[in-house]
Amino acid sequence: MQALVYTAPHEMELREISRPTPPQGEDLIEVKSVGICGSDMHGYLGHDERRPAPLVLGHEAAGVVASTNARVTVNPLVTCGSCPACISGRTNLCPDRQIISMPPRAGAFSQYLSMPSRNLIPIPDDLSFDQAALAEPLAVCWHAVRLCAALPDADLAAPTVVIGGGAIGFGCLLALQAFGATDVSLIETNTHRAAHLRGLTDAPICEASQLREDGAALVVDCVGFGGTRETACALTRPGGTICHIGLGDSAEGLDVRRITLQEITFFGTYAYTDQDLLDTVEAMTQGRLGKLDWAETRPLSDGAEAFADILAGRVLAPKVILHP
Repeated sequence: MQALVYTAPHEMELREISRPTPPQGEDLIEVKSVGICGSDMHGYLGHDERRPAPLVLGHEAAGVVASTNARVTVNPLVTCGSCPACISGRTNLCPDRQIISMPPRAGAFSQYLSMPSRNLIPIPDDLSFDQAALAEPLAVCWHAVRLCAALPDADLAAPTVVIGGGAIGFGCLLALQAFGATDVSLIETNTHRAAHLRGLTDAPICEASQLREDGAALVVDCVGFGGTRETACALTRPGGTICHIGLGDSAEGLDVRRITLQEITFFGTYAYTDQDLLDTVEAMTQGRLGKLDWAETRPLSDGAEAFADILAGRVLAPKVILHP
C-alpha cells in the first residue's frame, strides 16, 4: 500500500509499505480521509521525541472497515480499559495509552490502518468522510469546553476569547457556541487566515489589541507558545480562567504573580474521553457544530507539499485533509 512517511525533519516521502495484518480484536480500515494535526507538524519539524523517523504519522482518520464496508471514524487513542483512569471514564489519562502515529502504532497517512474494533465509531451516510475526519480534533475541543462549562463559576455567557485560528481554535469556537456561549472572539494574527475565517463565522476574528480592556472571563489557548500564554494571562480578568490546550512548547509565558494575585484559574486539557468522542460525533450529525465545510482537501501524494505549505503559512483553511 502507499503511505506518507516522515523520514527526517522537514522531509516526507510517499512510499510503498506492507499492508497491516490486523491481530485478533482489530479490523483493517481502508482510509478515505485523514487530517493533518498540529502534533503531526511537531513531528515533521523534529520537535517531538515521541515520533521518531521513519514513521507514518496521522491520527484523524475516517474510512470503511475492509471486511464489511461499514463507514466509521476512528478513535486513535488505544487504552487498557482496566486502570483507574479508564474505569472512571477518563480514558484520555490512561497511563498505558497508545495513539496511532506514535510507536508502536503506525499512523493513518496510508491506504490502510489496523485498529481495535472498539475504537471504531459508525457514521451515518449523510456525514462525509471528510467531515467524519474532523471528529477527532473536534472531540479535543468538545472535551475542553465541557471541562470549562463544569467549572464552579463557569459563565459561558460572559466574554470568552479563543487564541489561534487553526482547527483546534476554530473548533473550540464552534464547541463553545454549541454549549451556549454567546460572546466569543477568536484571535488570529495571520491576516490572510483571519480574513478567510471571517467568511466562515460571524464571531469576531481579531488581534489581542482589539479586544475589550476589561478582559475575558475565559481564555482558551489553542496554540501553547510562550507568547500566547503571555496573551492569555494579560487578557484574563480577575477571577477568570485560562484553559490551555496548545502544545507549542513548554517554556515561558505564564505570569504566575498575576495568576496568584487575581485568583485566575489555569488548567490544562488533553485529548478527549471515549464518551467525548461519541458525543462529538452525535453533535456533528445533529448539525450542532455547523456545516463542517471548512477543511481543504488534497491527495495523499501531495502530502509533503501540504506540510511545507502549512509550515510556510500558505494554508488559509483551519484544516488540511488528505485522501489516500
